[in-house]
Amino acid sequence: MATLATALDKLFETQNNRAGAARRAEASEPVRPFANEDIFFYVKRIDNSRVVRAADPQARQACWKMIGSVVAAAVLLIAVLLPGAYSLLAGYQIQTLKQEAHRLVNEQASLELQEAELLSPARMEQMARDQQFVDPPSQKVVYLDGQGDAQVAQNATIESIGK
Repeated sequence: MATLATALDKLFETQNNRAGAARRAEASEPVRPFANEDIFFYVKRIDNSRVVRAADPQARQACWKMIGSVVAAAVLLIAVLLPGAYSLLAGYQIQTLKQEAHRLVNEQASLELQEAELLSPARMEQMARDQQFVDPPSQKVVYLDGQGDAQVAQNATIESIGK
């Protein structure tokens, strides 16, 4: 198994071999060196678990100012866009009401036509023939021409006794 130490040793050996090859190449022909090829970076693990962050009252104040300004900007944007959105919704509602009014006018015309067909004298005669309606006898007909209430009351008592 390779450990970090053996991996670094192999890396340094290959770098030394390359450096030796580069020196031999420099002897034969001049080669420009790579930038920062002689720098070695060592990574050291840093443990900051015991470090306590110092309280910064200005940062807290800046955060609250930012929150307040964002909320104010949002409220302002909503206040600017709300009338347009309200008028758009009102336009949709107006169109819906116009369509409903048109539908109700058509339905009213249809119902009036149906009423006229049902109340036509020809249909009434046909229904009378089908149901065998006959004209009432003349004694049961009450005319409201102002003859007096005595005649009407007499006809009503005769009808109630007859039943």
